[in-house]
Amino acid sequence: MLGLFRTSRRPDNDAPKRETQRAVAMTLPLRRGLQARYDAAVTTDGNRRHWANADGLSADSAANPEVRRVLRNRARYEVANNSYARGIVCTLANDVVGTGPRLQMLTGDPDADRRIESAFTDWACAVGLAAKLRSMRMARADSGESFMLLARNPRHASPVQLDVRLIEADQIATPDLRTTQPRAIDGIVFDEFGNPLQYHVLKQHPGDLRWTTGLEYDRIPAAVIIHYFRADRPGQSRGIPDITPALPLFAQLRRFTLAVIAAAETAADFAGVLYTDAPANGEAEDVEPMDAIELEQRMLLTMPGGWKMAQLKAEQPATTYAEFKREILNEIARCLSMPFNVAAGNSSGYNYASGRLDHQTYFKSIRIEQANIERTVLDRIFDAWLDEAVLVEDLLPQSMRMRGASRKHQWFWDGNEHVDPAKEANAQATRIESRTTSLAREYARQGLDWEAELRQIAKERELMASLGIQPEPDVASATATPVGTKDEDDDEDDA
Repeated sequence: MLGLFRTSRRPDNDAPKRETQRAVAMTLPLRRGLQARYDAAVTTDGNRRHWANADGLSADSAANPEVRRVLRNRARYEVANNSYARGIVCTLANDVVGTGPRLQMLTGDPDADRRIESAFTDWACAVGLAAKLRSMRMARADSGESFMLLARNPRHASPVQLDVRLIEADQIATPDLRTTQPRAIDGIVFDEFGNPLQYHVLKQHPGDLRWTTGLEYDRIPAAVIIHYFRADRPGQSRGIPDITPALPLFAQLRRFTLAVIAAAETAADFAGVLYTDAPANGEAEDVEPMDAIELEQRMLLTMPGGWKMAQLKAEQPATTYAEFKREILNEIARCLSMPFNVAAGNSSGYNYASGRLDHQTYFKSIRIEQANIERTVLDRIFDAWLDEAVLVEDLLPQSMRMRGASRKHQWFWDGNEHVDPAKEANAQATRIESRTTSLAREYARQGLDWEAELRQIAKERELMASLGIQPEPDVASATATPVGTKDEDDDEDDA
């Protein structure tokens, strides 16, 4: 093997030729190197202040503990006090998690699969798994990350005493962190391969009123900690809030709204003004400057000689107020891949086609986020639950106690509701009839297990037959539109 990398010594017969080429090259004029540049890399007086904060820090240095603390506090404040920010974060968590993921086992044993799925569903309801997943998604939006501790809880109503406890990002910290620790950052210790070994959890939350300045923290093994965040840069170990780019925009939106309200209130404070066209010291009667005159409703008034009354025009809110709010909300929602109508909760300016088009990118980002939650959070929770469940007598089938038992599974989420159910049913019937899809895929679009649904349909038909009830015809096939034809509303949708 080493012989492949040895360099054999052979006589250099081309040495005179190379000497001649080197001598010729020395007599040729030197060619100037090609010089090129990027306009964005040029610093001018006009863009100097704009790029003043640009730096070359690493991912962990840019997101150092102090920076993350400031971003968390500001994002939480905005979500707590800005109605749009609160609605955007809650809507995102509801759309991603929904009513919670559902487990489908794929071991090949139908009876074992049903028992495992039923036991896990009961446990997930007992610990409130769906609500905690929504809290984790909201925490990632306004805190940048969330942590989950897999611990034992003997008090919840489930045979499996495994519990999941959420830990806020502020509590994962290393108060005595030293720069001499090359494989550790604030709150996490890594091995030589970049895998987390330990998480440092403060015994008290830094924002707790009873918190002291002590350095006491627990060293928790990484095997029982789930860290949920989004790494935007290679080597990034801690997360920053998802709404970080939108924080200045939220501030501008609130400032503009308050300025419009203040201007409208100022204009409303004055019902009218007295003015005169006469020159100074002219023939107009003397009127005390800045004197207030109380007006009564439906009364005829007389003005001092030479004076006129003018009513102030209500010029607030400005005509660009609604347009400004729309544009800035659109920019705010862009960092979350959320369309404007979802962020604003208003689809008055949309038609059917544009609404579906805007939602395609949003639904794709949701599917990506759900896949990330499955890999990062749910699979680890399920493995830990299964390790505990096999120890409970008569809870799971005996086959799951064997070494190397199959744990193959998949997760189902809530499906996306269609705006026009009739058209969706027609399209679904056409896909099934043309064999371009399967029942498993169509049921998965709705977040349903196809095997469970078919068993339920068979059970219903069996019961109807025993009661002498004639089954209804297939509604989808009866209402399906033939291929090559159009509905009455298709012309409007094609726009």
